[in-house]
Amino acid sequence: MTLWTSAEIAAATGGAALADFAASGVAFDSREVGPGDLFIALKGTTTDGHRYLDDVFARGAAGALVSQATAHPAVQVGDTMAALEALGIAARARMAGKVIGVTGSVGKTGTKEMLFAALDRGAPGTAHRSVKSYNNHTGVPLSLARMPVGARHGVFEMGMNHAGELAALTRMVRPHVAIITTVASVHLEHFRDEAGIADAKAEIFEGLEPGGTAIIPHDNIHRDRLAAAARAAGARIVTFGTSPGADVRAMEVVRSAGGGSFVSATLMTRELGFTIGQPGDHLVSNALAVLAAVEAVGGDVAVAGLALADMAGLAGRGARVAVTLPGGGAARIIDESYNANPTSMRATLAVLGAEPAARRIAVLGQMGELGPESAAFHAGLAAPVIAAGVAHAILVGEGMRALANALEGQVEFVHVADAQAAIAALHASLRDGDVVLVKGSNAVGLSAIVASLSGERE
Repeated sequence: MTLWTSAEIAAATGGAALADFAASGVAFDSREVGPGDLFIALKGTTTDGHRYLDDVFARGAAGALVSQATAHPAVQVGDTMAALEALGIAARARMAGKVIGVTGSVGKTGTKEMLFAALDRGAPGTAHRSVKSYNNHTGVPLSLARMPVGARHGVFEMGMNHAGELAALTRMVRPHVAIITTVASVHLEHFRDEAGIADAKAEIFEGLEPGGTAIIPHDNIHRDRLAAAARAAGARIVTFGTSPGADVRAMEVVRSAGGGSFVSATLMTRELGFTIGQPGDHLVSNALAVLAAVEAVGGDVAVAGLALADMAGLAGRGARVAVTLPGGGAARIIDESYNANPTSMRATLAVLGAEPAARRIAVLGQMGELGPESAAFHAGLAAPVIAAGVAHAILVGEGMRALANALEGQVEFVHVADAQAAIAALHASLRDGDVVLVKGSNAVGLSAIVASLSGERE
């Protein structure tokens, strides 16, 4: 199916088509280019996509977006980054369906994936979403540019670590519904306090379409601040949570036999009982936001509930990995290796604590961008580690020294410098029946531990 013709790309970007071609996909990473794709030759501080033109056309690229002359089929522009943004804006302009934007300190990607599954279940093949964690100044326009013209729903994750970033992204996405999953102490080194983070997250409302809906966490301490920003943007406000007063509220949550949760909820227009396949109270909160959004765009919430029951954990964000041990027996890995902050650490340690296990092991990597209170945030994980019944902890990175000091004499642990040392420590200690939580900031590279145990290569 044709996504873009060279003429359409030229019209959207103000460029000149050097040849006629039709593209079925869009990519800016040369390693991801497949047959029929449009390759965006971006120029960065350390590399230049134009160097890979021969390679991407050998892979089957249909055309390229370039800023210099080439013999390959291409559209030439003055600035390929600006052209990518223009292509994303054009894709949004030609789409007649409903768009949902998702941000928050925790749970953006999981909520985005839940939403996509819920909407796609209701109308298979008509929903589109950003892949991976493409939520920044390059990922968002790329995700928009990949959206088919006939999509009925688009779901886009938007992230930030500085004020003003979300405002720019949301004006490209122009959502009909904007979700803030929660506000917590993430990227705190770039803000004066947590209220500053709330203000930056609330920028998502600035791009709302007229009459749009703002979905806000009722139980968050910054609820009223977020609501004020939503009202200023002219939004209809819907809150979600577990406490009285939430518009979309979990009335009862029961842990199911498979480790997930059965939830009885009151929505805006009806009551619904549904199952979440994966364990964790944080997923209950995210699911309520998802159902609020599905209801806001006129989707089928009952079908959405079925999709939530079938969802498996995502790699790096809750996936369960079974590991066969060399000496016999097996262990289970909870793969939360993609990212970490104090709130998500506590949530996933609680999940670990609820897991039946011979022993519970926590491999915890240091958390980034926490500012001058970093040591206190790391030391503050001692209580949830102990509450989870962790028998052995492997603490990774210099930032974890504060937690090591706090756990001294209370929990058996080792403190290592990096992921490779953590792999060695875990292999040496793993036993039959263990359940292992692997979680840390992405820069620590703890995904290598999961890859090593599962026999995969990074």
